[in-house]
Amino acid sequence: MTTPVPPIPRTPAARLRWALADGWTVTRRDLTHWRHRPGDVAVALLFPVLMVLMFGYLLGGGIAVPGGGDYREFLMPGMFAMTMLFGIETTFAAVATDAARGVTDRFRSLPMAPSAVVTGRATADMTHSTLGLAVMIGCGLAVGWRSHGDAGDTLLAIALLLLLRLAFLWIGIYLGLLARGPESLAAVQILVWPVGFLSNAFVPTATMPAWLGTLAEWNPLSSTVTAVRALFGNPGTGDSWIAQHALPIAVAWPALLIAIFFPLSVRCYRRLDR
Repeated sequence: MTTPVPPIPRTPAARLRWALADGWTVTRRDLTHWRHRPGDVAVALLFPVLMVLMFGYLLGGGIAVPGGGDYREFLMPGMFAMTMLFGIETTFAAVATDAARGVTDRFRSLPMAPSAVVTGRATADMTHSTLGLAVMIGCGLAVGWRSHGDAGDTLLAIALLLLLRLAFLWIGIYLGLLARGPESLAAVQILVWPVGFLSNAFVPTATMPAWLGTLAEWNPLSSTVTAVRALFGNPGTGDSWIAQHALPIAVAWPALLIAIFFPLSVRCYRRLDR
């Protein structure tokens, strides 16, 4: 005896409740997977900590901060943003694995909200990224980093970092749906790492050749790092035009990326079975 398929809600309010309920179901499914793989979660959370120790204590002594100041205070806002960038790899691997194993196709065959798979993935990954950012803030406090801004500035800086992660998240979802296989992760890493290092996260752009420094300053990552440094009261904000307008640009870049990759992700998801 087959189970009757519930009808699709017709009113906007009912469709919204349907989408939220199904999205939360997918979110719980993804969070449960992490609970069963604590080793993978620990590696993802602690790898940025290793980078802090490497750059802060092994390489930081040879890097001068413009205007003086402690290098680790210069480094930590960059590492916060890099942690948001690394999330692309986590999102890509999860989405591509589900697509390759047929999980995404099985979800599409169920009487669930069409948006539930991508919104559930997004909610789970944003939860993971918030935890990762908390771990990095704790790491920063342990190595001597401090936020010298007031509570409002500190919260705004954290919000900018999570906004950047949201933008990168949709890039990861789109690439994962496009690839439909986790074996392409190396190609994504080849894209992610140059973006991270071609920025002001680790070294001031003033130390780079002029043309390279210009590219680094217009990197979306750099604008968020500069804005966060200013809000935290950390050294190394810079005096170029883009550095002086880092806060609005740190909002504009993620908004632009979301405007591009969110509809691309939805379109790619809808075309999976074609």
